[in-house]
Amino acid sequence: MDRIYNFSAGPAILPIPVLEEASHSILEINHSGMSILEVSHRGKDYEAIHHDTEDRILRTLGLSADTYQVLFLSGGASMQFAMVPMNFLGKGRTADYVHTGEWSAKAIAEAKRIGEVHIAASSEADRFSCIPESRTSTPGASYLHITTNNTIEGTEWPDLPVTNDVPLIADMSSDIFARELDCSRCHLIYAGAQKNAGPAGVTLVIARKDYIQQANEGLPVILSYKTHSKSDSLYNTPPVYAIYVVGLVLKWIEVEGGLKAIEERNRKKAAIVYDALDAHPEMYESAVTKKSDRSLMNITFRLRDAKLEGVFLEGARNKRMDGLKGHRSVGGFRASIYNAFPVKGCQELADYLHSFTKQHNS
Repeated sequence: MDRIYNFSAGPAILPIPVLEEASHSILEINHSGMSILEVSHRGKDYEAIHHDTEDRILRTLGLSADTYQVLFLSGGASMQFAMVPMNFLGKGRTADYVHTGEWSAKAIAEAKRIGEVHIAASSEADRFSCIPESRTSTPGASYLHITTNNTIEGTEWPDLPVTNDVPLIADMSSDIFARELDCSRCHLIYAGAQKNAGPAGVTLVIARKDYIQQANEGLPVILSYKTHSKSDSLYNTPPVYAIYVVGLVLKWIEVEGGLKAIEERNRKKAAIVYDALDAHPEMYESAVTKKSDRSLMNITFRLRDAKLEGVFLEGARNKRMDGLKGHRSVGGFRASIYNAFPVKGCQELADYLHSFTKQHNS
């Protein structure tokens, strides 16, 4: 198969070895005589996949199975925007949120339906072009919520904040498994899988076991973390195939050398593209003003001359590059270079940025 360079923000590119093994499982899994799409979620074939994937998630993130539990849920990060405050906020309580873009705005809007929300920090005044350097805290806050990587705006937290006694909740949908972080700082992590972890259809929740037990009572059963914790994510039929592919992706990460090797490659890829953009400030404008806040996953930029945008995209398509158009809410361009995106593709984009400048800079 002649693959293009897929810069899509998600669903995103998956590793070739994962796609190959996953394709075989469509016909048969584990010599069972059944497709992975057909096996029972309570049968032995899937049970082994389920627990292996849980173990690999914790091991990859450097978290203890004694302290943390993995939940496989549905509804994407959008469901978690509501589930988090439903479980841990409630009336008469306040949660702190850091506002860094469109996805944090959606999380904040959902939380306001449940209880009081304090905006601990915001980069809105700077057009979300950076990560806020300081924040104000609410005494006794229920939790602090952050979005670690902002796919639309192109910013990324350089590190996880230290929150002392306030539980940290992190939406890691677009940079989970992309770099080494001290995830033990988090009480709860959630992530839609369709960026770095696997295909669309499963949402990962990784939470401290003791924190899950602090969740509010009286919720609809399906929306309580306690429900899914007690049932080991089998309260309803889980997205079996998506979970299976997540396990394959984690196997691939281990083969590649773990998060240390993945991060090194991601930094190399991002540097290739950012260096090309920075070499031509007369042609390109980075959407992120502070270099230390630039995302390793989503590189956002604009052309100084907006009239050339159509020409730029057409030239990119002719070079078999797809998905470079920026999000409709901000315009411009976005190159999403998740874990499985090849170094060669980043170099091809950098070469195109140089040649486009040479051709159109007059």
